[in-house]
Amino acid sequence: MPSNSVLITGCSTGIGRAAALRFARAGIPVWASARRLSDIEDLVKEGCRIVELDVTDEASRVAAVARVTEVEGSVGALVNNAGYAELGPMEEVSIEALRRQFETNVFGAVRLSQLVLPGMRRAGHGTIVNVSSVGGLVTFLGGGAYHMSKFALESFSDALRAEVGRFGIRVVVVEPFGVRTAFQATSTAGLGEREPGPYDAFNRNLHRMLSGAGESRVAVAPEAIAETIFAAVTARRPRARYNNFSTRMLARVRRLVPDRLWDRLSGRMIRAE
Repeated sequence: MPSNSVLITGCSTGIGRAAALRFARAGIPVWASARRLSDIEDLVKEGCRIVELDVTDEASRVAAVARVTEVEGSVGALVNNAGYAELGPMEEVSIEALRRQFETNVFGAVRLSQLVLPGMRRAGHGTIVNVSSVGGLVTFLGGGAYHMSKFALESFSDALRAEVGRFGIRVVVVEPFGVRTAFQATSTAGLGEREPGPYDAFNRNLHRMLSGAGESRVAVAPEAIAETIFAAVTARRPRARYNNFSTRMLARVRRLVPDRLWDRLSGRMIRAE
């Protein structure tokens, strides 16, 4: 029988933790992962199995997939959730920071998918869920590095879905609009610590705007995204993309608005003076 086990990355907080709990409470074997096991030890009593996994480290990735495969036979579903946002004007984002952004948000997801695919092909069944964002469809000022990574994740998902469908493997993208987690606070923390420069006012305004983004009326609880992930994994024929009305509307508006007008509107949102 194909494995129905689920491996989820980035379970220390937010969407990953909520998703792990959702699968565990449904009685589905779920492996919650994080860079530090101490961050997710409490999930054991909720019915989760835990495994140490740093998505940017090859030895850690190989060991985590091997551990799940040893117990379950293969990874039935992989949820690539781990990610963060590197914020700031592109002139000030170092190449090292940009590389770290892609190592976590893109290369980690790509490599883990490569590692679980042989087992899924042998089983003739499997699901890969890539947690993207509205930021993979629309670009905002100050988030260029993050948006680049999410656009790349969208393209990877499209390519992979067409390539592995014939093996019985489904690839799904989840595109949240806004989620009430510590994501925004963590991502904006470094903006106030930059060296003085020409983007001081821009960084201050970006920090102020994004600090409250997680509390906006359109933001949803991480449990809502966890429910979407659960639906995608357990559906007989999942959709290629799962998003909400806000994501679809913003993406549609962006397609219709000319680039120069969009640039002016974006500039008004984050004043550079």
